[in-house]
Parts: sequence; C-alpha cells; structure tokens
Amino acid sequence: MTWMPAGPAILFVPADRPDRFAKAATAADMVILDLEDGCRPENRAAARIAIAECDLDPATTIVRVNPPGTPEFAADMEMVRTTAFRQLMCPKAEGAASMEVFAAELPDAQVIALAETALGVMCAEETAASESCVALFWGAEDLLASMGGVSSRFADGVYRDVPRFARAQVHLAAAAHGKAMLDAVFMDIQDSVGLQSEATDAAALGFAGSVCIHPLQVPVIRAAYAPAAEQVQWAEGLLAAAADNQGAFRYQGRMVDEPLFRQAQSILNRARVSA
Repeated sequence: MTWMPAGPAILFVPADRPDRFAKAATAADMVILDLEDGCRPENRAAARIAIAECDLDPATTIVRVNPPGTPEFAADMEMVRTTAFRQLMCPKAEGAASMEVFAAELPDAQVIALAETALGVMCAEETAASESCVALFWGAEDLLASMGGVSSRFADGVYRDVPRFARAQVHLAAAAHGKAMLDAVFMDIQDSVGLQSEATDAAALGFAGSVCIHPLQVPVIRAAYAPAAEQVQWAEGLLAAAADNQGAFRYQGRMVDEPLFRQAQSILNRARVSA
C-alpha cells in the first residue's frame, strides 16, 4: 500500500464555497473539494476557478470531479491540469474503464474510486486492480438510490444487510490489491455516539480513514482511530519481544505469531498518524 491519507478525518467541502476552503483544511486531516453532488450545477464554472486559484496544499487536498463520460468531467479535468492537484476522487466508479479515463486524461493522477452504485460495488475488485486507483471509498446513500431503495439504515442506525455487504465487498477488493480504504460518511451530524461507534469499527477493520461532512465530526473520527494507550503499550512490547524470538511464541499468556505482529504494527502506525 503506497498511498495513505494524511490522517483519518477527511472532510468534504462544496467547491462552490471557497470561503470554507481554508477553515476546512485547518480543521481536518485532508479536504475533498467537491465539484459533484456537493456543488450546485449552475455554480460549477465558478467553482473550478475557485479551485484553480486557491492556495490549499496539494498533499492534503482531494478534488472530487464529476463522473467520467459527462461534459462536466471534461471541464473539471481541463481545470485540474492547470493546477498542482493530483489526488482526485472518481464518483460512480464502475470498473477498469472508469480508471482508464483518468490514466488517459492525467497519467500522474492518484485516483480514489468511489463505489456507490450496484455495478460499482460488484466491479470493485476490477477497479482496485487499476494502477491509477490508489484507494477505494464507498457510498451507502447513492448505492441505495441506484437500487430504488429509500433507507440504508435501520431505526437504530445500524446498516441494513445490502450496505453492510457493500462495505465489506469494497473493503476486501481494496485490501486484495494493496489499496487504502475509506469509510462512508455518517450523515447524522448530531449523533456523535453513532459516528464514534462506526469510526471505531472502521479503524479496527483496517480502514485508512473516514470521510465526513461537518467539522464537528473531525475530532470524533480522530479519537476513534487513535489507539488506546494500553494498545500502544501492548504493540510496542510485542514487537520488542518478537525481535528476540523466532516464529510463534508466548507473550502475556497468549500464543502470538506473524498475523499478530502485523496487527501490532498497524496499531503503532495509527498511533503515529494520530500523534
């Protein structure tokens, strides 16, 4: 895995609200300047100018362009080529063909593919295999809309079966090809408990970060991804012990081997990012 987000909390910002760009970039680990759903169609021309003229750090900025094959996509890419921004998000990614368009338009683009349609979820493995794709992201609400559904969650906030399957399917596809995986947005801004639970689950499963829609969600996500002190202590102790042992051995009353060594390293990696 070569691409990783600068931190676990990645914040969407409407591209037609340049007044929010700097504040969002200060609040979150990375920002997504959204030219698609978060931008009113009549404002996109002005939004492209705003992106081209902004001074955000390209290392922590992602531009979500419109879907390949649309007139808006062509205009988006024409603008992007004039900037230093190369981290792009492809909405409605549906297999290798979606990624090939980016490779042709901008060979050095690092594309985060958004699987948010039924076809996109089923083609996630093909998408992840593309060299242009550096990470996968999934969207529950657009997925349900593409299927004629009306609600991705039960009344208690838990995902229904199809979104849960889609989340796992896209995550496995990303992992199979060594690509980072980003978790879907949590739409209920006021439900910090639900967000904390979902982000904690994402971190435990190896997601690289969670995307959010409001600055209030940033600290909740960061706290959820940051390992507890006792986890860090366990990981440091295990890896120190592993340096003096070969293969499987007993550590703190438990047999440990290579998979647990990798889990320990993941904990320390998250601790470094959260520091």
